[in-house]
Amino acid sequence: MTPAPTLGAFLRSHRERLSPAALGLPAGLRRRTPGLRREELAQLAGLSPTWLTWAEQGRAVALSAEALARLAAALQLSAAERRYLFELAGRRDPAQPLLADSVAPLLLASVDAVRHPAYLLDRQWTALAANAAARRLFTGWLDRRASERNLLRFMFLDPSARALVRDWPERAARLVAEFRAHSAGFVAESPTRELVAALCAASADFARLWSAQDVQSRDGGRRLFDHPRQGALAFDQITLAPAGAPGVLLVMLLPSTASSST
Repeated sequence: MTPAPTLGAFLRSHRERLSPAALGLPAGLRRRTPGLRREELAQLAGLSPTWLTWAEQGRAVALSAEALARLAAALQLSAAERRYLFELAGRRDPAQPLLADSVAPLLLASVDAVRHPAYLLDRQWTALAANAAARRLFTGWLDRRASERNLLRFMFLDPSARALVRDWPERAARLVAEFRAHSAGFVAESPTRELVAALCAASADFARLWSAQDVQSRDGGRRLFDHPRQGALAFDQITLAPAGAPGVLLVMLLPSTASSST
């Protein structure tokens, strides 16, 4: 199903689950379907009944984040249901936390439990946590103060990155395409806008690659390094999106046994 019909089916199903009596509404004598009427839900959410009818019918209607938030509250959605609603509508939940301190301490601590290089990135790809193996690998990036550990700034503004990362031009281009894909849901947020603007101003390479509009998923693959102390290194990268931490990525680098790069 396309997103609009899927969203419509979701809204209707959850509307029909609500008990009018539980919301203080009269049960009425002629309710042909269970749950709330569309007009009642529209009134509770401060929406147009016509708009809600079209949404449930699977038509392509404009769904603002504010309208979705009111609708989620009126439908009494759980946290998981609310996330699903916003994902179907392609909107960012205004109640979604933005700050690094919203990341669960257990998730931050989990990085140290990984034997091989591992780090946790926020929405702007600043490292929230990194284990000792990652700090030894990424000298000049992960061994800095927390506020200075942005991956894109390291890659494009620190000359040591070009020496460390083998095939830097190809990796840099892919990194920008991956960041564009990752940041699609919150590119309008001020931290992301400010980061992109600063990088475009400071790095001609980043500005060129960002303007190319390339998009690529962060699928992992082989990563090659020429480390100043450890020599030539090869890893297979795995990137995970932890549940309950929107926009956060857990990156792990496992020793590679492949004979050729991918």
